[in-house]
Amino acid sequence: MSKSFRLTASTGIHKGDREYQQDQVALISHQRFNGCVLSVLADGMGGRSGGRKASDQVMMTARQLFERYSPDYDEAATLLAHVVQEAHIVIRLTAITSEEEPHSTIAAFLINPRGDCHWVHVGDSRIYHFHGGQMVHRTSDHSYVQALVDRGELTESEANTHPHSNILVGCLGTESEPPLGTHLIAQVQPGDVLMACSDGVWHYFSPEELAAVVEALTPREATEFLIEKARDRAHGGGDNLSIVIVKIEAPLPEKKKMFFSDLQGIH
Repeated sequence: MSKSFRLTASTGIHKGDREYQQDQVALISHQRFNGCVLSVLADGMGGRSGGRKASDQVMMTARQLFERYSPDYDEAATLLAHVVQEAHIVIRLTAITSEEEPHSTIAAFLINPRGDCHWVHVGDSRIYHFHGGQMVHRTSDHSYVQALVDRGELTESEANTHPHSNILVGCLGTESEPPLGTHLIAQVQPGDVLMACSDGVWHYFSPEELAAVVEALTPREATEFLIEKARDRAHGGGDNLSIVIVKIEAPLPEKKKMFFSDLQGIH
């Protein structure tokens, strides 16, 4: 049976107006299982090198665990939870052996060959699900202002400009256990678009703007456009930016096989 979808994707990263890059992003195709893809994004925090060490640990942990993953026998949600837990422990150990306080967010989604898609996130790096130019779902930030929004004390637009919008209530590497945000798309469909990005990107766009961009442009065009536009809107004060966009499309029609008998009479 042929697959009912195909994937087109792109990643983008830029240090913005910061002196150094602490974001990391990767889109990893499984070496043994065709159509099994893991997207991981991490926004590191903690001094000049501490944040980069933290985001590096997230990426390394994700790659190692995904390499051993089998969609036939393993649960994707369990794998993603293990990535969070192990990265959290390793980052804490890094903090013990250094004078810095490394922390990181994580936003990761895994698409299995059969089409189920699993999310996990900690912190304020986001995952979005769009379809037909509309936002279907997005992750809920583990942040101070998101808690105010949830209580009805702030609107989404007010939260974006709040003076404490960068305060997190959960991330990897802290003394407390990280909160685990999860989500399941039971079956991706042609027309679905998945996007993960750091706050250096989403801070400058409404969900409606993001939905319109990823609907109209290819993943590569959309990543380039969103990074360029976020840089422009930051007016010289922008954070690191990282983004991954995966578009689910209908499979290409199979080419008709030409057998020897079909060639009779062709000169």
